[in-house]
Amino acid sequence: MKKIVSNLTFQVLVAISLGILVGVIYPGFAPHAELISKSFINMISMLIAPIIFFTIVLGIAHMGDMKKVGIVGGKALLYFEIVTTIAIVIGLVVANVLKPGVGVEVPAGDVAKMDAYAKQAGSINWLEFIAHIFPKNIFEAFSKGEILQILVFAILFGYGLSKMGQTGQSLLITFDKIAKVLFNMMKVIMRLAPLGAFGGMAYSVGKFGLHTLLPMAKLMGAVYLTCFLFIFVVLNAICRYYKFSLWKYLKFIRQEILIVLGTSSSESVLPSMMKKMEDIGCNKSVVGLVIPTGYSFNLDGTSIYLAMAVIFLTQVFGIDLTIGEQVSIMMVLMVTSKGAAGVTGSGFIVLASTLTALKIMPVEHIAILLGVDRFMSEARAITNMIGNGIASIVIAKSENEFDEAKYLRATSPSAIEMAEEENIMKE
Repeated sequence: MKKIVSNLTFQVLVAISLGILVGVIYPGFAPHAELISKSFINMISMLIAPIIFFTIVLGIAHMGDMKKVGIVGGKALLYFEIVTTIAIVIGLVVANVLKPGVGVEVPAGDVAKMDAYAKQAGSINWLEFIAHIFPKNIFEAFSKGEILQILVFAILFGYGLSKMGQTGQSLLITFDKIAKVLFNMMKVIMRLAPLGAFGGMAYSVGKFGLHTLLPMAKLMGAVYLTCFLFIFVVLNAICRYYKFSLWKYLKFIRQEILIVLGTSSSESVLPSMMKKMEDIGCNKSVVGLVIPTGYSFNLDGTSIYLAMAVIFLTQVFGIDLTIGEQVSIMMVLMVTSKGAAGVTGSGFIVLASTLTALKIMPVEHIAILLGVDRFMSEARAITNMIGNGIASIVIAKSENEFDEAKYLRATSPSAIEMAEEENIMKE
């Protein structure tokens, strides 16, 4: 019994259940719950920038071949574009088949809140986004947590360090020690994950209420079903092709899945996912390049949601779309879903920018989704996170940078149990 109670997975499950209960019974607790959730996410966020930097620098310095770095990055971007396009197509198909917006009465949405989203959507520019990747001040990039800017700087720094040869070894050793300290810090913070999951769930239920789900239940069900199908059909097919088990992988990252479920944020597990992907057999340099880049470019769950949300809105407001117009939606989403990467409230901003580009309806119409968006963010975030981990394994295998023996050891049931017991003992 003590072993079960001390298990982090069990603790997070209990915390999520308590969060739902508290949100229903004491909705006034929502502001305090939000503070708890934000504090946990902030603690994780403070580690993201340094962990990404040191992981990439160490990986590239040890790799020593910038041509290989370019090949890995190119493969990752190609993979991301193919898979997110499949996600958009599936979202459009399921929305057309299930028709979640047909027969839905238009509820009173908070149109006033849409002004900020519309303004941000109008400011999104693909060329500006590309230019923004290159930092003008690296200290500002670190302070603001600009993942892509840190990624670019780390690649250049790693390249510069690799060119130093033996004279750079002392710095490499120091960086390696700092990276280990950061991951030790992460282990301590992850023990607070139940609190973060409790706060996130209590806030969502307390602020928006379970009653807000009823009018949009069909859309929510369709989004969750589509994400489920995407994971267990599309991603499972990719896993089979590259000869590794989706089920074993999901079991290996089950704690991260539950934490994302509770906090509605995939960033809350970014550092631990990088560590898990190394533990499962991926080379450090591949993980350092693929996972951070994937958080901006490999948004499978977000792509599904956006495609379905656009079709849902056209169905609610009785707008008939031709096949050609739906293909246009897909093309626009392929661009806008990347253009708002890393922007706060990016789901609504991308949706607003898509509607602005398509000119098929007033942007204000998306206000009807405000009440339920939070309850669908879990599906988006979990799908994004699972997809990014699979991308790391796929790219690592394609580059022969995957340790099969390490994978077999890490995914065996006894190994997972032993790892969790060791964490408990260390506490």
